[in-house]
Amino acid sequence: MASLDDYRVFVAVVEQGNLSAAARHLHRSLQAVSRSLQSLERELGVELIQRTTRRAQPSAAGLAFHARIKMALADIDLARSALVEHGGRIDGQLRIGGSTQFSAPFLVPVVAAFMERYPDVSVELVVADTHADLQREKLDATIRLGALAPSRLHARQLGQLRMVTVGAPGYFARHGRPRSPPELRRHECVVRSSAGSSQRWSYRRGTRVQHVDVHGRFHADNAAACNAATVAGLGIGVAALWQVRGLLEQGRLETVLDAWQLPPMPVHIVWSPGRQLPARTRAFIDFVAARWSAEQVGESAY
Repeated sequence: MASLDDYRVFVAVVEQGNLSAAARHLHRSLQAVSRSLQSLERELGVELIQRTTRRAQPSAAGLAFHARIKMALADIDLARSALVEHGGRIDGQLRIGGSTQFSAPFLVPVVAAFMERYPDVSVELVVADTHADLQREKLDATIRLGALAPSRLHARQLGQLRMVTVGAPGYFARHGRPRSPPELRRHECVVRSSAGSSQRWSYRRGTRVQHVDVHGRFHADNAAACNAATVAGLGIGVAALWQVRGLLEQGRLETVLDAWQLPPMPVHIVWSPGRQLPARTRAFIDFVAARWSAEQVGESAY
């Protein structure tokens, strides 16, 4: 039966890029890392890592498994920290990161409730649109929106954001409304140009999946700017529902392609790896996860 160390080896191989780098990272021999990986793949009956002479590339199944098992290992580490610090005092300062738009309506209320629960904890919120380096910024944890790139950071998924396709009434009056995803190719689209974004939008309807390469004359690296451009009639955009709900209620934006679903945007809390977290950091991670789970944070909430 595979051990926790075998799972940690697999995670390290994905994140370090090859078996040799994973062995150095784990302070283990290359042979031990190779045996652990082979044992895990044999037990699961799936090729997790596609090996070449220079690289170890995760398979599609390996990528999906990595996302799930990394969160499970992070939860195990949290549980161990809880045992070690059971009954310890929750105090001191936390530095928490969050994005500009998301922090005020969603993160601040949770921080306020946490501070009420633990009156000896102070919190500094560091707000930015870019993904902060936790070590350089001395952050205890941060909230990240969107798919996570492979890294050494631990993560716990908190929920998902529902995405919608929107446009201004004036734009639709001039150019018509797309009735299916391929028709977006004939429209101006507002494209977010930040790192990790894509000019290919993917839609699902039942078992049907359609990918559309979109284009437009306006690009921006900020979600608020893209939403403002869509309101101004510069094209059709894609946005998180919570960001544009007020604009939809005011009639300044309208949704299209409602029968087609865009992939939801995941929300994670991430923190640096370590065998033992400070009690306040562990308490905050658990509190945020429990609070947003109880409020059913996810597609219906946003």
